[in-house]
Amino acid sequence: MDYVNLGPSGLKVSRLCLGCMSYGDTSKGWHGDWVLSEDESRPFIREAVEAGINFFDTANMYSRGASEEVIGRLLPEFARRDEIVVATKAFLPWQQAPNAGGLSRKALMQAVDDTLTRLGMDYVDLYQIHRWDDATPIEETMEALHDIVKAGKARYIGASSMFAWQFAKAQEVARANGWTRFISMQNHVNLLYREEEREMLPLCADQGVGVIPWSPLARGKLARAWDETTVRSETDGFGKLLYRQQEEADRAIVETVGAIAAERGVSRASVALAWHFAKDVTAPIIGATKDGHIAAAVAAMDLGLTDDEVARLEQPYLPKTPVGVVSTVPRNWSLSQVAE
Repeated sequence: MDYVNLGPSGLKVSRLCLGCMSYGDTSKGWHGDWVLSEDESRPFIREAVEAGINFFDTANMYSRGASEEVIGRLLPEFARRDEIVVATKAFLPWQQAPNAGGLSRKALMQAVDDTLTRLGMDYVDLYQIHRWDDATPIEETMEALHDIVKAGKARYIGASSMFAWQFAKAQEVARANGWTRFISMQNHVNLLYREEEREMLPLCADQGVGVIPWSPLARGKLARAWDETTVRSETDGFGKLLYRQQEEADRAIVETVGAIAAERGVSRASVALAWHFAKDVTAPIIGATKDGHIAAAVAAMDLGLTDDEVARLEQPYLPKTPVGVVSTVPRNWSLSQVAE
């Protein structure tokens, strides 16, 4: 396993991050049809640690908090606290009540304390805002995040999907006031969704911000044949929203992934993840719910796609309307509406 600094910080993270949205409680959250229980999750946490992965990402609303509880109990079974990097996120509503969500000082201070209780930890390594909050001044959010860091409840802060101008504004507000700045951007990037190449990825490269893409396999679409389905693909409403544009172009990309995988004698997942390493992202956030998922991800690190293979994979792509970027808390929201 290779380790690199996350963005401009001295924090060392593995080149793969294990996403923990699939671990939690099947009775909680919108994704109960495919989430794994604690006992079902344990082998994947163990395998990740044994493979050298030290970077684990979750969020306070995954399984309505149960994901944090599960990894908080499982990680100590296989690694010491100082050996692992725990990342989590806040913003999306965790219950249907005023202030239970968003990025106000009140919401963030409550959210981080609740998160630490669920994790059973004194601090998180990376505390991320899950989306941009139009209802809260960014000055309030950045000062609250700075205070959370200074209180020792988080070591670093990061952000997730938003527009590049919003991210730049947040960073400048922090710089101008001497507050803690984001070291990472967790955004939606994969072979089927490359709109981040227009603004966000160049901004992160220019500012030295680490990039840790979510859904690097496009909700699994890049890891299987186009017509193959899974329980998740059939029940994941957010995934269907993300990938309903340019389907013929997407099919051509998926077929190219399969062709290169066959030529190389590797899995489709390895090829699709290897593209991320060819684009020099810091650490794609992988999911693991079946045997072979982690092994395929580890194999991708050494696959080394050629320039010709990268060009073949990218050639069919057609531009899309941005999705997965904007997420505000609607006035009359319900937990069933919340995704990712």
